[in-house]
Amino acid sequence: MADQRRSSDTGQESAKTQRSSKKKSSFFQRMRANFLTGLVVVAPLVITIYLTWTIITFIDAQIVPLVPSIYNPSTYVEFDIPGFGVLVFLIVTALVGTMTRRVFGRQLIRWGESLIDRTPVIRSIYNAIKQIAETVFSSSASSFSHACLVEYPRRDIWAVAFVSTETRGEILEKADEGAMISVFLPTTPNPTSGFLLFVPKKDVRMLDMTVEEAAKLVISAGLVTPPTKAEREAEQLRVETRKKALAARALSRNGNGNRKGR
Repeated sequence: MADQRRSSDTGQESAKTQRSSKKKSSFFQRMRANFLTGLVVVAPLVITIYLTWTIITFIDAQIVPLVPSIYNPSTYVEFDIPGFGVLVFLIVTALVGTMTRRVFGRQLIRWGESLIDRTPVIRSIYNAIKQIAETVFSSSASSFSHACLVEYPRRDIWAVAFVSTETRGEILEKADEGAMISVFLPTTPNPTSGFLLFVPKKDVRMLDMTVEEAAKLVISAGLVTPPTKAEREAEQLRVETRKKALAARALSRNGNGNRKGR
C-alpha cells in the first residue's frame, strides 16, 4: 500500500511538472510570437524614420552652408531648422528643370554636357549617373511593365523578375531562340542590383501581381506575399457587399425616420 501511495504521489508530481513546463513553454511561445509580430511592425517604421532623418541631415549639411546668412533662418532664430536644406534643394532642382525645358536652358545644358564630354574621367561618371537617373525617375514606357517568373539559376527553380522590354537587335539574332524578352532579375533584399537576362518568351510566365507587389515580395525575402487574383476578387466582392448592406441599412433608417415624422 505504501509503495502504491508513493507511486501515485510520484505520478501526480510528474504530471504537475509536465503541466507547469507546458505552461512555461506556451507562455514563452506566445511571447516569442508577440515579439516577432511587433518586430515586423516596428522595424520598418524605425528603419524608415532613421533613413529619412539620415537623408535630411546629409542634405542639410551639404546645402545649408552654401545659403547666404541673410537668407538662412538659423541666423534669426539661433538654431538649425531641420529640412531647410532639403527645401532649398527642391526649389533649386525645380528651377533647373524649368530652365531646362525652355530653349535657353536646353542650350545651356547642351553646352555644359559638351564641356563634360571633353573631360575623360568625368565624362564616364556623368554619363553613368545620368543614365541611372533617367532610368529611375522616368515615367515613360521604358519602366518595368510586368512581374514574371523565370527559371533561374537552373530548371525547376523559379525566381521573380521584371519585364524590361522585348529583346531586339544583335542579341535576338545571335541567340536564335525566336521571340525573347529582356527581364531584370533583382537580388534580395536590395532590388536595385541584379542581373539582366534574355529569356525565350515561351519560358517566361507572367504574374497577376503588380510590379510594386513583386518588389515588396523580393525586398521582404518572401515574407510579404501579395494576394492572388481570386483573393483580390473575393475581397472586392466582400467590400462591395458590405457597402450595399450599409447603404440598405441607411435607407431603411431614413424610411423609418420619415414615417415617425409623419
